[in-house]
Amino acid sequence: MISLTKTLQQVSSLTPLSKSVRLAHIGVFTCLLPLSVIAQESPDGIERITTTATRVATNTANLPYVVSTIDEQTLGLLASTHIEEALSFIAGAGVQRGNGQEYLPALRSQVMSGSGACGGILTAEDGIPLRAAGFCNINELFEAHSEMAQSIDVIKGPGSAFYGSNAVHGVINVITPDTTVDAGLIGIDYGSFGYNRYKFRQGADFGNSGIGINASITRDSGYRDEESVDQEKVNLRHRYEADNVTFTTGLTYTNLDQETAGYITGFESYKDEDLAQANENPEAFRKAKSLRLWSNALWNLTDQDVLSITPYIRNQNMSFLMHFLPGTPMEENDQDGFGVQSMWKHTATENLTVSIGLDAEQSEGSMRQYQDAETEGSAFLTETVPIGMHYDYDVDATLYAPFVSLDWQQDKWLVSFGLRYEHMNYDYTNNMLSGRTRDDGTECGFGGCRYSRPPSSENSYSNTSPKLGIGYQFSENTQFYANLSKGYRAPQATELYRLQREQEVADLDSETVTNAEVGVKGQFEGLSYVVSIYNMDKDNFIFRDSDYYNVNDGESRHRGVELELQYQIAENWDLKMAASYAKHTYSYSQILSDIDINGNYIDTAPKTIANTRLGWNINSSTRTELEWEHMGSYYTDPENLHRYDGHDVLNLRASMQVTEALTVFARINNLTDSNYAERADYTSFGGDRYFPGRPRNMMVSVDYTW
Repeated sequence: MISLTKTLQQVSSLTPLSKSVRLAHIGVFTCLLPLSVIAQESPDGIERITTTATRVATNTANLPYVVSTIDEQTLGLLASTHIEEALSFIAGAGVQRGNGQEYLPALRSQVMSGSGACGGILTAEDGIPLRAAGFCNINELFEAHSEMAQSIDVIKGPGSAFYGSNAVHGVINVITPDTTVDAGLIGIDYGSFGYNRYKFRQGADFGNSGIGINASITRDSGYRDEESVDQEKVNLRHRYEADNVTFTTGLTYTNLDQETAGYITGFESYKDEDLAQANENPEAFRKAKSLRLWSNALWNLTDQDVLSITPYIRNQNMSFLMHFLPGTPMEENDQDGFGVQSMWKHTATENLTVSIGLDAEQSEGSMRQYQDAETEGSAFLTETVPIGMHYDYDVDATLYAPFVSLDWQQDKWLVSFGLRYEHMNYDYTNNMLSGRTRDDGTECGFGGCRYSRPPSSENSYSNTSPKLGIGYQFSENTQFYANLSKGYRAPQATELYRLQREQEVADLDSETVTNAEVGVKGQFEGLSYVVSIYNMDKDNFIFRDSDYYNVNDGESRHRGVELELQYQIAENWDLKMAASYAKHTYSYSQILSDIDINGNYIDTAPKTIANTRLGWNINSSTRTELEWEHMGSYYTDPENLHRYDGHDVLNLRASMQVTEALTVFARINNLTDSNYAERADYTSFGGDRYFPGRPRNMMVSVDYTW
């Protein structure tokens, strides 16, 4: 316990440069400590230092907005097989798991679905966005190495000037471990339904330089018929330190080969074990590869000045069968790009800090959709969804975004002001005939083909987002905060150029959100907590209307209360909770099935979500944890005529440190073998449909560290 506390005190006294180099090392050291040490120390006020919020090491307790962190100890005990399992520890995050590694995101929002909905949350690894701003994918977090992350940081709401387009509802940043130290790990996870994962980490420290690798291989044959996941991920890291500068370089490569099981259909079909295990789309699959390379140069120019420059390149390609559409067409998309993040931080006076930066990015993306077999179904579907190429286009996107952030602190007050300007330009090239014909130019019956291709064009979007935050240190252990902020996202390329029916051009504006938030952060003996109350009004909400047009005259309102709490009940018992109560509603008129949805709850927007974990440190080397996941009921359609009743699931996990180097883990998920749905949905053409939750399943793990 003494060594951990001393280490953290030393880090707290380091300069921003030194912190950024050594912060990740703490995670390597602490993974070798008894779990009881971590559990006893965490609620008592150990500072959470992160670079996610401001790009240099920052104590999150001082920020006038919320940054939640899932640390390495928590991730190690969890050993998540899917990103949703980890994000359930974050109040306000309601991510819903699909099949395999797929999911739909939610952060202070309804569960987002649709071609461009992924633009509402910015996802990143080591601070580098996983996708270019105009080319998001709803499942893109499977391209981050969350399975072997050092931590996962979540910024809630559009509270930071350091992030722009797509950070409407917040930021999810997966932080990989610093492997440039003399430490290593080898491990295996073995679970039900053919789940196997092999883990390896090795670093080498040469003093002023270091190099290392962090890798995992996953094989999962799955619970449902004809589903499987084969996945490989690797991080490489290099560090070089000179007199006043540190260069840190990282590379991430991921490969996913997935056989996908789609929705099961029928009211409450997830309660039937045979139906839940069935696969109505055995032909479905997804293949995805990603590569990112970045290099950060962090200069300590003077005692008052720090300069950070991070150039990066990224490449992605993906192909998957769209089993959820008539005709089950194939989509192939890819993107290449490069960019740079830069920031100069200047301590002007004892009370005033100024950060100025410029982010820029150039990306090239392409998308092809085609169909090889005739569409099954009615004569209308067969005629209007033809064999052949549906879309084939390229988009060159250019983005630049200057920003400034001012932080002034006097006595008990902190005032933070930020401003970001962002310009996005799309240069779109249609590689096919324009309009809604077949690929050979012939007309479809019934008025034309389903898919419409706009002519080549350019579109530009400019947005400004101001941020104002205030913090007040009420006492040594209590801080109040408030912030007003504006977020935005430019339309995604797929929303602009992937049109349907009679729509020839999508005249779309940027989505914007205005956020007001107040809260309190507190620490007392054995207790730490964060309570947040927020109200977000979203304008220019982009959606596909009943005529199949992409429009953005929608409005929505998002209000909620969140609680994140850690409490040391007794010497060996602790309680952790992440809970939210929220109302996500439509704020515009649209008639669906003779019902005006204005004021209705947005579909898939549960009011209550909670995660509660009770931990027991049996002794200095053994810990058990019982987890209760609660998902409240929610409507599955905008008309609020159909609903899912919600569910409660219990999970049990334990760890034992056999020797200083060897740790074994055991986990039972869905302890009571409940029948529940990971996701429930309703469509006018398919009725009730679900992704069923897995029945009771187990996993054992062995980790050896050195």
